[in-house]
This record gives sequence, structure tokens and C-alpha cells, in this order.
Amino acid sequence: MNFRIDKSSVAVIGDVMIDAYIWGDCQRVSPEAPVAVVDSKSRSYRLGGAGNVVSNLIALDCEVTLFSVIGDDENAKILESLLESKVSKYLIKEKGRITTKKMRIMASKQQVLRVDDEVKRDILQESIEKILKDLEANIDKFDLILLSDYAKGVVTDELSKRVIELANKKNIPILIDPKGSNYSKYEGATLLTPNKKEASIATKIDIIDSDSAYRATKWLKDNLGLKYGVLTLSESGIAILDNNFKIVPTVAKEVYDVTGAGDTVLAALGVAIANGASLEEAAEFANSAAAVVVAKVGSATATIDEILDYNSRLKRVDIEDKIVTKSDAKEIVKEYKKSGKKIVFTNGCFDILHKGHAYYLNEAKKAGDILIVGLNSDGSVKRLKGESRPINSEDDRAYLLSALSSVDFVVIFDEDTPYDLIESIKPNILVKGADYRGKEVVGANLVDELMLIDFVEGRSTTNIVKKIAKG
Repeated sequence: MNFRIDKSSVAVIGDVMIDAYIWGDCQRVSPEAPVAVVDSKSRSYRLGGAGNVVSNLIALDCEVTLFSVIGDDENAKILESLLESKVSKYLIKEKGRITTKKMRIMASKQQVLRVDDEVKRDILQESIEKILKDLEANIDKFDLILLSDYAKGVVTDELSKRVIELANKKNIPILIDPKGSNYSKYEGATLLTPNKKEASIATKIDIIDSDSAYRATKWLKDNLGLKYGVLTLSESGIAILDNNFKIVPTVAKEVYDVTGAGDTVLAALGVAIANGASLEEAAEFANSAAAVVVAKVGSATATIDEILDYNSRLKRVDIEDKIVTKSDAKEIVKEYKKSGKKIVFTNGCFDILHKGHAYYLNEAKKAGDILIVGLNSDGSVKRLKGESRPINSEDDRAYLLSALSSVDFVVIFDEDTPYDLIESIKPNILVKGADYRGKEVVGANLVDELMLIDFVEGRSTTNIVKKIAKG
């Protein structure tokens, strides 16, 4: 991370609820109906909805104040016990209102049924005024305000508009997880975090590719007067629009349960922005936080240490994974280009790896984001350099190249030139040695830019072979 996470003070306003779980095993079908019989082993309760946003913020070392409306019922007692000592809270109890509880029945870590207790009517006007009064009394201590709208009635049109007005007056970032099809109540916020389905409904744009994602994100930013346009794309990452549009790719490798992942994204984006991160940095941080959470079961959270550890593990790529086929490279390039990455390509025999090679490849990587090396096969090297070459096999050469931190992917090709490979993967930049200056470079017509790099004087495989031959 290029920004530092300090302890932030955050106000959370929204629909707080209970995520309840019955954990058990399932080994038979009911004789009464064609349904599974779950043998209950244990029960657990967690904060859900805006409460899960609170839990995520606490995990990110924030001081949290919660504003919400609940019922005067047994569920409220469970909820208050879950919140006890965790946060400062301003909870208003309305008689006759049901405190939302979502009961999930889990068999062998799989959800088989959910039963909801809830009411979705708007909160009373006196509750709106009480929330606003309490918020205004504490407003000067907050670095960030998050609205968590689960369409259960707390985030009314009036409350949303007045909170946004208050946040903007105090220059406090306000981020909103929206619901429904009418987003006018969110006008003037810093950003919204709708998912693809929610944004498609709100913008009436069928989001099927990066172009439609851009149009939907721009619609949100422009029509709602947001500071940033943001759209979560599930496994494809997060689309962002500041001065430029970009899709920040997801980093999740294992997905067990996506419950509450949207709450994690909202919290992580907010904390990052409140700590001075750029929109892209905030999206990358949120993606990492979400990746930690979806690898767990149930509404979960991600600590800063877990996020840092996850990012560290991502960088530890197995060497063999960097050696790919031409068809794989084509798809890899396509995905990286979607997220705005600049692809660099170079090629060669790289027979006996030496300082000249390392310098050359490091300089090539500096030209863009992803460096792909086309490696001549053994047959190709023999045709180019004679029967005595290569010294090292293509497998050994590919492995050694992949071990270099500057090299992202290696593709072995059997042709005498890399023209077909370049045509297939379509890199942005082609890099060759300075000895090609003034000469025709194969594939130069297929790329946006040709870059020539000077060699390290006296370093070459041929010189090494001659030195060995002399004893």
C-alpha cells in the first residue's frame, strides 16, 4: 500500500440486523417432504447489514459510531448484546417494529435455507429527526460517514439527502451502499458502491462488458453529481471513474461465501479514501479486503494484517505458473488490457542467462506493467545458431527466465521469428536490442510502440561459450 491507515472515526447510518446461523450436518431426507433434515449442532449470531459494516470497520482499527432504528423486541436484545462495548451507538427503538434477523441453516458449511424476520416500512419522522440531531451533535469528530442502505426503511429519501448535505457542508467523505432503482436520494455523495445488477437497474444500461461498465459508471457519476464513479463487478473487480476510467481486477483466489462482501468493499473503500488514498489505491485495497472475506464462511471481516499478508502471498507466484502457452498468453493479455495495463513483449534465445540479459529484461519491464518474453524453442535456436546450440534446453531456459522478478510470463515459440506470437497476443510495446537500430524489426507493425535497449558491453552467451571453450 502506498498510503498509511491511521485510526479513523467513522459514522455508520443504516439498517442494522442480525445474521443468525444454525450449524449442523445433513445425511438424510425428511420422510414428510422432499427436503433435507439438518441435525443441529450449534447456533451463532453476528452483526449483519449496517452491523457488518461496523464489524469490518472495527477490524480495520476504526472508532465507530452507529446510528440506526430497531424494534422493541427479543431480536433487539440479541442485537444490543452483539454491539455491547464494540461501538458508540445511537439506537432508536420503535414500538411495533421488527428488528431484522436473517436465520441461515448451514449443513456441512453449505447454506440450505434462510428464514427472515423483518419489516420494510420507513422509519417514523421523529426517528429521522433524532438521528440527524445525534449525528450533528457528533459530526466534528468524524473522518468518514457511511450509509448502509438495505432497503429496510432506515435510509429514507429525506434522511439520505439531509445526511449528504451535512457531510458535504463539513467536507467529510460520504460513501453509500445503495438499494432500489431510484438513486436520486443519493445525489451529491462522494461515491456509491452498487453491484452490476443494481447499477443495471438504476441506470437502465445492460452491463455486459467494459464499455457498458464505463457508460454505467459515468451515468452514476454525472447524473448523481458524485465525486467518483464506482461499480463493483464481482469476480471481474471494481470499475472506477475519476478523471479516467479503469477496471481494477479482483485478486480473490478462493471463494467460499460472498455473504457481506459488499459491506467489506464499502468499509475498505471508505477507510482508504479517508486516509488519503487515490481512488485506484482505495479500489485495490477494497479488492484485497474482499478477497480475504470471501475465503471465509459467513459474514466475515478482514483486518489490516490479513490484507497485507494476503497481498504478500499473492506476490509469491510459483515459477512454473509463469510459463504459459500462446493461447493462454492471448487470454492473459486480454484481461490485463481490460484493467488498463500496458503489455510489453520481447523475445530471444536467452541460452546462458547473464547480467546483460537481466539488465535488458529489467529495462524492458520499466516500459509498461506486464512483461511477456517470447522464448525460442530448441528447434528454433538450432536453425538460427547452429547444431551446437542451445546449451540449455528450452525447459531450463524458460524456468530461469520465470525466476526473474522482472518477467511476468514466458511463452515458448517454435517459429524462426515471433511474428505469429506477437500477432496473437497483441502487446502494446515491442522491445528489442539496440543492435536493431536502423533495421526492420519483425512485428513492429503490430504494436503501438517499438523500444530499443542498449546491451551491457561485453556480455553475451557467445562470449561465455568461447571463454569456456578456451578453458
